[in-house]
Amino acid sequence: MAAFDIGKLDDVIHGRVRLGIMAYLADAEAADFTELKALLEVTQGNLSVHLRKLEEVGYISIDKSFVDRKPLTRVRMTPAGRKAFAAYLEAIAKLVGDG
Repeated sequence: MAAFDIGKLDDVIHGRVRLGIMAYLADAEAADFTELKALLEVTQGNLSVHLRKLEEVGYISIDKSFVDRKPLTRVRMTPAGRKAFAAYLEAIAKLVGDG
């Protein structure tokens, strides 16, 4: 078996919360902040930090609006995020011997 280059794993994605965000968004058109918070069982502050990091690298877009005077934060995966997530999954498959 050829040596695996651990550097091929995307550090931005390779964390429990950010991986969970990306995995969920890979199958969803969008998700709202409250939905992600409940799904990932994290605090509001913790989720905000992880979303900001994914947004900074261009993997997600965040849209903030108001619905019936209540704030609504919607998160979507960008094309760059989809590409990065696919590459991440490919690297993981190689690591575990499925690629």
